[in-house]
Amino acid sequence: MNKNHSSILVTGATGFLGAELAKQLTAAGNDIVCIKRATSQIPQTLLPIKNITWLEADILDIPALEDAFEGITRVYHCAALVSLDPANKKAMIRINVEGTANMVNLCLQNNARLVHVSSIAALGEAKPGHLTTENNHLEETPHEDGYAISKYESEMEVWRGIAEGLDAVIVNPSLIIGAGAGTRGTGKIFENVRKGLKYYSAGSNGFVDVEDVAKSMIALMDTDITAQRYIINAENWTWKNMLTMIAENFGTPPPQTEAKPWMLSLAWRASALLGAISDKFKGFDKVAANAASKPLSYCNKKIKKAIGMEFKPITQSVAEICNALKG
Repeated sequence: MNKNHSSILVTGATGFLGAELAKQLTAAGNDIVCIKRATSQIPQTLLPIKNITWLEADILDIPALEDAFEGITRVYHCAALVSLDPANKKAMIRINVEGTANMVNLCLQNNARLVHVSSIAALGEAKPGHLTTENNHLEETPHEDGYAISKYESEMEVWRGIAEGLDAVIVNPSLIIGAGAGTRGTGKIFENVRKGLKYYSAGSNGFVDVEDVAKSMIALMDTDITAQRYIINAENWTWKNMLTMIAENFGTPPPQTEAKPWMLSLAWRASALLGAISDKFKGFDKVAANAASKPLSYCNKKIKKAIGMEFKPITQSVAEICNALKG
């Protein structure tokens, strides 16, 4: 057994979702083991928590993972490289897919139950006018979106494990928001609006508070549900309404001009060109341009039915995030 006799392992606890998950698990009185890479910083919010044992282990380092798995019966796999930079595409796919394969294999060896964090990026799209459900499968691996490929193929590793007898549940969160993101990830959306974003895109997407994603994962772990996946989505919002609401909370002018698909197309080409000239990625690619214009909406009936989940209203989440960023 581990020195602190914990049976719970969390990967990715230095990240946005993993840190929230670790906070909720320890607040409920659990001793947990969290693994981190040597280069990762422990989040300030987790530093004072006594019932976390931090171990250095990369998800690609099998011997270190084997040590971390000692006495573990429950695993929350949140660790993943997330990048929109096309230059990181190969590394992201390799790290996320191989890392998940390692976690799956070790869960099988140790008879541990797994809750795996996938993404809505690993789902297929519903017919126009319909909500995407867990039954919408990607017809083929997406060719251009490195993140979607990595999430889809990682999920395939979990399904492979399930076929080999793994006790596992998969969650597919929509866009996760929360003050803990700061100005990175989805926090960048808030920061851009605060700075006076002028354009909005025609599309829509699903949004969910980070607290609700962690809560759903813990509740699912405590059930005997296995070999299922669940969309974790609070509400669907058009980008225009979402950005307007953020602007109102900051007291800044909301974006007034719709970025037409041709404008987005120009923007990603300019971004790619600037990246090629300056060696610095400008943060906007073809995949992001296409996604921004799509009307994407997600159904949350399955998770509500499974665990009786009640989601925090997105208006409340946005107000909390804007207050934190103003502070």
